[in-house]
Amino acid sequence: MRKVIMVGCDLHDASMILKIAVDRNAPETKSVKNDPQGRQALAADLRRRAQAEGGARVIFAYEASGQGFGLYDELTAAGVECCVLAPTKMARSRRQRSEKNDDKDALWLLELLRGHILAGNRLPTVWIPDAATRDDRELVGTRMDVGEKITGLKAQVQCLLKRNQLRRPAAVGRGWTKTFRVWLQQDLIVSAESPLAGGTRAALSSLLRQLGSLEEEEMLLDAQVDKLAWSSRYAAQTRATTRLCGVGVLTAMVFLTEMGDLGRFANRRQIAAYLGLAPTCHESGEKNDCKGHITHQGSSRVRRVLCQATWARVRNDEEEKAAYERIKARNPKKKKIAVVASMRRLAIRLWHLGRGAQYPAAENQSPGRNKTSTDSSSLSASGVSQWSREVDPVAWSRELSTFGITRVGREE
Repeated sequence: MRKVIMVGCDLHDASMILKIAVDRNAPETKSVKNDPQGRQALAADLRRRAQAEGGARVIFAYEASGQGFGLYDELTAAGVECCVLAPTKMARSRRQRSEKNDDKDALWLLELLRGHILAGNRLPTVWIPDAATRDDRELVGTRMDVGEKITGLKAQVQCLLKRNQLRRPAAVGRGWTKTFRVWLQQDLIVSAESPLAGGTRAALSSLLRQLGSLEEEEMLLDAQVDKLAWSSRYAAQTRATTRLCGVGVLTAMVFLTEMGDLGRFANRRQIAAYLGLAPTCHESGEKNDCKGHITHQGSSRVRRVLCQATWARVRNDEEEKAAYERIKARNPKKKKIAVVASMRRLAIRLWHLGRGAQYPAAENQSPGRNKTSTDSSSLSASGVSQWSREVDPVAWSRELSTFGITRVGREE
């Protein structure tokens, strides 16, 4: 029988702590520098160990972190099977959390891997995006970060005005209009009659310079994102998803780049769970319907753009507004439930439209598709999925009730 060499790795910026074991044998501890030479030496050492064990299978596991997937790429290229594990999905006891160190972390990863290989236990791996998707995420993520910085700078300017008891004149209008910017620059900074002292004027001038620089950067990034959106890689999906009211190019690109291959999701429940829009639950014994707040797992960027797009749809789309008002009317004191339900519906629509564009020949043949899926494989003309006959109406009613919906009907 072919032997298996399993490696649990606690990865850090400068070093890697390894626990290496063959089948059920006791593990060996090893420390390796986390630099190009160290990683090459690690791959060579694992190949030598495999040859010494008669061509053993080598499997390496480490936790996902800010280190990215560089180690995964190098080990995979060297012929080593590599698993990247999700820290949020690995249950640890209170004692394990209070007695944390590098050796114990590496041993814990090794035992998870050993349980998966020898006993078939579930391994909480993450999906590894390809190099192109990672590159696209960097661009779109940077654009989102610049937008957040601009919002922060605008809030700083508003707070500076409040601290100095200044109110904008009615003539400059609401929001960041051109006249408001002229008032800030001319009346509060340049004018000798400015009510602001010298230090405050210098601070306001600095904030406005930073704001102008970031807005220029935002325009450049918008052009790059738009170019990417209409490239051959995303053009079909962008065209399909931006047909929805409230969904622009940036919203579509955040969704598509963060979700990656849309065919890996089998049904709408997986979409909601991946985006952190599914409710938490604490059920035991006779208590079988105890749902709480949403999990907030997954990409916060996608939830942010879904929220913004949802409000745009509620304001400008009569059908969406009616659905939102219907859900809100069931619990007027908890309007967020209606917002989250609308976000979830929008995410599912985007998934259907994006997947249909990604796999135009046969949507039901996409990688994540299976015959027992609870979603219909066909789309209506408006891009709305129809209910599958295999859906359990009782279970689905229970899930919808967490969002304040009691009637089971067509998925919007």
